[in-house]
Amino acid sequence: MTEILPIIVGIVALVLGYLIASTIMRKSIEGKSKILLDSAKKTAEQLKKDKILQAKEKFLELKSEHEKTINERNRKMVDLESRGKEKDTKLNQRLEETKRKTKELENKRENLNNQLEVVERKEKELEKAHSRQVNALETISGMSAEDAKAQLIDVLKAEAKTEAMSLIQDTIEEAKLTANNEAKKIVIQTIQRVATEHSVENAVSVFNIESDDIKGRIIGREGRNIRALEAATGVEIVVDDTPEAIILSCFDPIRREIARLALHKLVTDGRIHPARIEEIVAKTKKQLEEEIIETGKRTCIDLGIHGLHPELLRMVGRMRYRSSYGQNLLQHSRETANLCATMASELGLNPKAAKRAGLLHDIGKVPDDEPELPHAILGMKIAEKYGEKPDICNAIGAHHDEIEMTNLYAPIIQVCDAISGARPGARREIVESYIQRLKELESLALAHPGVLKSYAIQAGRELRVIVESEKVNDEKAASISFEISQKIQNEMTYPGQVKVTVIRETRAVNYAK
Repeated sequence: MTEILPIIVGIVALVLGYLIASTIMRKSIEGKSKILLDSAKKTAEQLKKDKILQAKEKFLELKSEHEKTINERNRKMVDLESRGKEKDTKLNQRLEETKRKTKELENKRENLNNQLEVVERKEKELEKAHSRQVNALETISGMSAEDAKAQLIDVLKAEAKTEAMSLIQDTIEEAKLTANNEAKKIVIQTIQRVATEHSVENAVSVFNIESDDIKGRIIGREGRNIRALEAATGVEIVVDDTPEAIILSCFDPIRREIARLALHKLVTDGRIHPARIEEIVAKTKKQLEEEIIETGKRTCIDLGIHGLHPELLRMVGRMRYRSSYGQNLLQHSRETANLCATMASELGLNPKAAKRAGLLHDIGKVPDDEPELPHAILGMKIAEKYGEKPDICNAIGAHHDEIEMTNLYAPIIQVCDAISGARPGARREIVESYIQRLKELESLALAHPGVLKSYAIQAGRELRVIVESEKVNDEKAASISFEISQKIQNEMTYPGQVKVTVIRETRAVNYAK
């Protein structure tokens, strides 16, 4: 019994311990469950709130997008409606405008129809009146309408030809008055076309040498000799592959002559170095200046001109080294002076004054400086500067019509200047081109209907055309002259002007036996 009691007590104690432990564990589990339930409730509440907020935000977002879409659609509908209204308005306006124009056209058509009816009626009346007048005129004149028409046509043709020729002559006269500007343009264009050739002819001198070995000596070490020579003379020296020749290029003929003479002395002497070059060039300048003065004095003595200013004498001497169109200026001035003296003597004027003006007429082409003036005006100013008489100064300035002529010497100088320049062979021209131009002149005239023969005379400055008298009348001859001159002017290139003379003659030949 005593042994069973502890066991029973132990069992009871175990049961009580188990019950107490289970109660405690149950309470602990209930506390934890409560805590977990509270935490789950809080989490659920928070999730619920978050979901509600997200749902609200999504709803608001969808609502705003929906409103935006609806607004955009509304705006598009409003735009479409406004465009539709504008189109309707424009269409209505166009319809109104079309209706108005249609009405106006209908009114105009009615007016035109009425006018056409009036015109047709008046035409019928006019035809009747014209028929009556024609019948009356035929009765009065005893001539049919066809004959009268042919006669009237002949009269009108003659009048038209006369008026045409008169109009042509008036047009020519007007053209002469207004041609100054066109002439300047043509001269400028001509200068542009041929300036290169004339520059080559008038700005270049050729210095001949015995052998090409001298070229190296003229050039010198590192080109010092040729640079010194160019600096001293102001002339460009071209040493190229041209055999036995050196080209001297410069617009000033005096400088070219100084360079040529200096180069000749240096080559002859054999001592070619910069110091020697400067010495020789200085001596050559002095020598050439003395020769120029001596040439001027000798020319004045030969022509019998006295009392000329020393500076004018020097300019006359400078003319020797100046050319114009290939004609030496001093020779041209001497010819002009002699011609002026002869013409002045025939007219009862002072031949010495005319000779003096003829010699000095181109003095403006050889000034020391190059002012922007025509050579005639410049020559007149130079002559005035050195005490020449007013008559001579005016003759110099007016020989190219730059100023008004105030005395009889001026036209004499002008004429004699032209005579000297127009002398065959005075101005350089290639023979082949000269002959070709004459042939072209003659063939151009012969190609015209009614022309029998043609002759180019006066060095191509005049064309004599002989026409058939049976085929060409006097009025037609004037027309042929005009047409040939126009054809020459349009198709040919020539210096100065070409005079076209048409000759028509009738010959009656009989023999007395």
